Amino acid sequence: MLMRTLLIYCLTIVTAVAFHDNTFAVFELKEQLQMLYINMWELLHQLEYVTADQRLVVYGEIEHIREQITATIELLLEHDRSQHP
Repeated sequence: MLMRTLLIYCLTIVTAVAFHDNTFAVFELKEQLQMLYINMWELLHQLEYVTADQRLVVYGEIEHIREQITATIELLLEHDRSQHP
């Protein structure tokens, strides 16, 4: 029983120390990045059936999503650089 308690205590300490300071922030950024990728795929799928006038709007939205993806990736890289100098 004592060995189990010590093992659980050690595992708890290791997992608490092993996580980054910004673990939740990184999780949120990864979740945001997934949503942006899904939105991008939907926009690319829309190009199959939109009219010529609507196509320009979709191109603008694709460009906007692309910029958001780039910014989110940069934030993720900043978090990683701050945790691993």
